[in-house]
Amino acid sequence: MGPKKNYIRRADERLRSTYEEPMSLGEYVDAAFEQPSIASHASKYLVEAIESKGTRTVIEEGEERQRYRFFDDPANDGEHAILGNTEVLNRFVDDLRTIAAERGKGEKIIWFDGPTATGKSELKRCLVNGLREYSKTEAGRRYTVEWNVATASSDTRGLSYGGDTDEQREDDWYESPVQSHPLSVFPDDVKRELLADLNDRGGDHIPVSLNESLDPFCREAYDYLEEMYRRSGKRELFSEVTDPQHLRVKNYVVDVGQGIGVLHSEDDGTPKERLVGSWMPSMLRELDSRGRKNPQAFSYDGVLSQGNSLLTIVEDATQHADLLQKLLNVPDEGHVKLDKGIGMDIDTQMLIISNPDLDVELDKYADRNGRDPLKALKRRLDKHEFRYLTNLSLETELIHRELTNQRPVWDIEDEEEIRERIEQPVFLDVREGPGSIRRRELAPHAVEAAAMYSVVTRLESEDVPGEYDIVDKALLFDRGYIQEGDTRVEIDEFDFDSDAEGTHGIPVTFTRDIIADLLHDDRDRHHPTLDVSAVVMPEDVLDAMAEGLHDAPVFSRAERAEYEGRVALVKEYILDRQEEDVLSAVLAEKNVEQETVEQYVEHVYAWAADEQVETERGPVDPDPLIMKLFETEHLGRFDESAYAGNTPSSTVEEFRREKVITALNRYAWENRDEGFTVQDVELSEIPVIRAVLESHDWDDVRRLFEDFDPAQWDDPPANTETEQVKEDTIERMVDAGYTEASAELTSRAVMREVRYRWD
Repeated sequence: MGPKKNYIRRADERLRSTYEEPMSLGEYVDAAFEQPSIASHASKYLVEAIESKGTRTVIEEGEERQRYRFFDDPANDGEHAILGNTEVLNRFVDDLRTIAAERGKGEKIIWFDGPTATGKSELKRCLVNGLREYSKTEAGRRYTVEWNVATASSDTRGLSYGGDTDEQREDDWYESPVQSHPLSVFPDDVKRELLADLNDRGGDHIPVSLNESLDPFCREAYDYLEEMYRRSGKRELFSEVTDPQHLRVKNYVVDVGQGIGVLHSEDDGTPKERLVGSWMPSMLRELDSRGRKNPQAFSYDGVLSQGNSLLTIVEDATQHADLLQKLLNVPDEGHVKLDKGIGMDIDTQMLIISNPDLDVELDKYADRNGRDPLKALKRRLDKHEFRYLTNLSLETELIHRELTNQRPVWDIEDEEEIRERIEQPVFLDVREGPGSIRRRELAPHAVEAAAMYSVVTRLESEDVPGEYDIVDKALLFDRGYIQEGDTRVEIDEFDFDSDAEGTHGIPVTFTRDIIADLLHDDRDRHHPTLDVSAVVMPEDVLDAMAEGLHDAPVFSRAERAEYEGRVALVKEYILDRQEEDVLSAVLAEKNVEQETVEQYVEHVYAWAADEQVETERGPVDPDPLIMKLFETEHLGRFDESAYAGNTPSSTVEEFRREKVITALNRYAWENRDEGFTVQDVELSEIPVIRAVLESHDWDDVRRLFEDFDPAQWDDPPANTETEQVKEDTIERMVDAGYTEASAELTSRAVMREVRYRWD
């Protein structure tokens, strides 16, 4: 019982902090002056909710950008996070600010367009999750009004949908069915003064704006009470009508149906029913409608009614194209008609979501030039286009999420940690029959291979310079640079138009399904001691994706041909990554101690500056032998012919100045506020030096292991150097994250390529 009681207590505490006791209108006004955000209009509230989670730094299309954490779906542990499209989302928030501050775009309907599987559905869920959770916070409280007219007179007809009027008093309270704003109770002139004072007090960059009057349901209650007290001779009519016995302000948790209206693709009905709701004719007989339709006899279940005071979403808008023209004047007029006699003010931010087929629907009359009947609608649509991801790291993360259902976003800025995440293996349990589950491994680089192939199908190749290829472009988009030996080439040196990227290509759903099939398909491999058939290798994934193009109806014949032509480049890229892993494991003993590197850097820096090196024995001249040995033995850049004795040639001097000193100076400049000294250098933070020190090649292997033979790798003879090298290599690869099976298969693939060029 203990743990059970604990969970119940925690749930009680959670709800207690979410809801407040109802308050009077006067108490609400006082609270609004203390915290003006609780009175925010719809678009301002949206901006505040998004900004409340802060930002983080990301790199997309090779550029550093600030991303709103709100779109990482932190309210739901990242389950419906939107990966990528940061610039599109930032422009969306900018538009919301413009609308909220009434500086323009108030007549616009925000439109999110894009191919399937680009995150549009996640946007809807992320908005719902985020707004719901924000409304539970102190700063995000959302309020509306509820009425009780039963206390005005014993013979009142009451404000209800019919039924027994002798219910207990709490049942006589009726909440605004469309979340009317509490300040809408005030007469217009008083409301304007109140808002002016509120905005003067708030000092926010976006003032609170409220042009709405009470909804018809609430107006019915207000008018009835006003008439009752006017007839009884009361002079303070507003005070009587809004007395706490008749009116109270309550907070509510934002959700679909209450502050968020979502029109789904399968919803039907007349345009009026889908927008605001419908009359209930059977109810008219039970209500005193005084010769007209009574707003109490109305079902306020239309998308605008549900989304009033916050957000209205039309999902899969092509299915509701007939409705879009009915929405034309809603954003700028903020008003809809329930019928010819009864209208309703609306404060909602309208957002529609569609696939590219809506474009086709909107353009069907485009050839009529100035007589296009959809021209007014198109003018009011503010388009934001979601694209396929063009970042390797983001696409890898997305595939991981699709396969494993993992929720947290990779909120990582460290480049090395991102690289590790991209290259890591994935382990999944696959059901093979009743009661039979088998552990399968997507080998290191397998998901990376799928992600890279997906990305290169989404990039334009026409603007790639001749000495580079589409994979280089993908790396530039992911990191902002590419490393060529000890030279870094920045994306700014290229003339890429990122606006043209990501409009087509392989969707993640295709990749996910291909990999899922592979996990259930045993590979025809054999090994005397290892279950290598349980491993899915990068080349397995790439081959299956290329073959699957022909069976997928989503691709045209031209797309299939184009995408197939790019798989070879990705295979080459992945093999290079695998070769780096194997070489690093083979040559692990070649790695240089940190102290040795630091000693070399200090001596080179002093040599270039014509200074001395500080040692325990005091200042000494830079040692030419120390520098020479490091450059010949550890870097492998030069041999004895590059030195006259210990005196470096001009080539060596140029290398020291251009490749070492330049990097040090750049690091010194970037860390100038931190009291930089050469002794404080974090060598791993200098990319050029790191690339030089970590470079390995097969000449090093040949030099260190004279009897090594890659042709014997699959089954090396006993007691040979090849056997020992393989044993050590597999062990180090396992230490680096491989399993024995994936290390075996990866090293075999690499050695198959190496043996052809070994001699």
